[in-house]
Amino acid sequence: MPSNAGMLFIFDEMTTHCMWMKNTLIPLSVAFIDEQGAIINVEDMAPQTEDSHCAKRPARYALEMNRGWFAARGIKPGSRIGGIPGVK
Repeated sequence: MPSNAGMLFIFDEMTTHCMWMKNTLIPLSVAFIDEQGAIINVEDMAPQTEDSHCAKRPARYALEMNRGWFAARGIKPGSRIGGIPGVK
C-alpha cells in the first residue's frame, strides 16, 4: 500500500469493533477512533491471521495503515485524527 494511504472504516454504531487479517497479505496497524476523532487504541496486525484486534472501548471508526505508520509519527491513544467525515 502506498506509504500515506489507508482504509477508513465507518461503523453504523458505537461498539467495541474488532478487525482481523484473514485474507490480507501485508502487515497493517489499526487505530480505533471515537466519535470526536480521538484514537482509542492502536493495534499491530500480522497478515493472513484470524486473530481479533479490538477497540478497548466503543469506537465509531477504524483506520488501517501500513504497520508502524502511527508509531513512526508519534500518533497514539488520545491523539486526534482530522479529515474524518462527520467529525468536527
